[in-house]
Amino acid sequence: MHRFSATSKKAAFGSGALEDNSMLIAVNRSDGLGGRLLAMANAKSLADRLGYRFGFTWSSRDVTDEGSHTVDVVTKIFSADFIEKHWLGDKIDAAGMGVLGRSAFAPSDLAATAREGKLRGWICDDFDVLDFFRDEGVQPVRRSETLRAFGFAPAVRQALDAAGKCRFPGPMAALHLRSGDIVRGQYRRRLIFADKVIPSTLAKAIITELASKGMTTLLVGQDRATLDYLGAETGALRTDDFGAGDFRGEEALSAFFEMGLMARCQQIHAGTSIYAMVASVMGDVPCMGSSALFGKQRAAEIIMEELQAHRAAYHPLEAAFGYQWAFLSLEDEIGPAQAKELLRGAQALDPENDAYDLKMAATCFREGDYPTGDAILKSLMVSQSRRRSKIPLPMMHLLTERIGAYLTMVRDFEVFFAAARAGYPYAMACSAFILLEVLEDKTSAVEMAKRLVSVEPGNPIFRRIRLRVRLGKKPKTGRLARARWRLRRLRLYWL
Repeated sequence: MHRFSATSKKAAFGSGALEDNSMLIAVNRSDGLGGRLLAMANAKSLADRLGYRFGFTWSSRDVTDEGSHTVDVVTKIFSADFIEKHWLGDKIDAAGMGVLGRSAFAPSDLAATAREGKLRGWICDDFDVLDFFRDEGVQPVRRSETLRAFGFAPAVRQALDAAGKCRFPGPMAALHLRSGDIVRGQYRRRLIFADKVIPSTLAKAIITELASKGMTTLLVGQDRATLDYLGAETGALRTDDFGAGDFRGEEALSAFFEMGLMARCQQIHAGTSIYAMVASVMGDVPCMGSSALFGKQRAAEIIMEELQAHRAAYHPLEAAFGYQWAFLSLEDEIGPAQAKELLRGAQALDPENDAYDLKMAATCFREGDYPTGDAILKSLMVSQSRRRSKIPLPMMHLLTERIGAYLTMVRDFEVFFAAARAGYPYAMACSAFILLEVLEDKTSAVEMAKRLVSVEPGNPIFRRIRLRVRLGKKPKTGRLARARWRLRRLRLYWL
């Protein structure tokens, strides 16, 4: 039986796959545990339905990135037999592979592609891939049975079995309170992932509402202090009450134990967290967002009431996220006064978060108060330039950096442009960089930067911005392109 090196970095197929010449449906993700498992459940259930091979990639080496601490090595997550049959190595070369999930497809489409012999198979990483699958007159693809039947490693299976043996006091609903990078880490500055999280400052109201429906709440989350506080205040149960502490120090096993507990609940209340979605699939139970119990306006009111009465009970960044969540939920519906109130609440608790300053400036621009908005941008730009002379400054990264399909400030670009057209220099500085990096309109960006320097010829920040804009958009790939860009930078510097 063929085996390949566990450290292989090239395209590879497990031994079972090599003996089968049928088409492959493969998962090739490199994100967190929940994302990988959900994609695998989608892909394997689809492959089983169609009679194709299933394969997945996973690291064979110790994970050193603390941000991915639950993504343990493949041998600690899956059984030897499952690895033998389906593991493709650390990663695969996607050349010669199609992609599933970007448009509708039917079994006949895939069969026709297979007959053509032009592809080795398909990459199936999309979480919504089954929404694109058309197989009329046949039962929908069921992921739950597929996921539960995965060949997990003995320790993982023990964690899931332990969750299955826990005795619940009655009907339970899980409440997933994600924290981590979105509430306390780098992504709290991006303002684009808030829908993945139910704020902890909304939890008491949710627990009360669930109790009125005859259900006890199971609290699942990352911050023990917050969970302990909510449990003491409401009587909700924590995963520690069912033995989660036995897995402390083994993050992957703890995650499986918690997912196993959630899967046994009648409902799961969460944001759009994939971690909660995996538990939903595992137990074939509904996963609901905050809107299942409260409308956006009411949810924001509840959060504000909770913060007014008990703000000191929450970690400052948990409280700041409450303000952020309320602001983002209502941004299109509230006036400048209420927007500023929410932003000031967040700023007071998280003063290092540039996003709140940028949103405050945009709010001022939106109501026509250009001087105040530009003063906010000036303060931020000057303070950052003292710590970093290189352009772009962190605030400019936040304005223009794309994460997937998302941009933090995209809905505010027009008001920045309006302030720039009115002659306000710091709005002009931001607008020049937006024109270059996002709209890729170098001509307009260069003209804007030229006007900027003419307003304040002696301003060193503006002169550096003009130089950077004249360089053009920095290439993200290609050593030769990057080398040429650096050479152009040197030439322009001495002009």
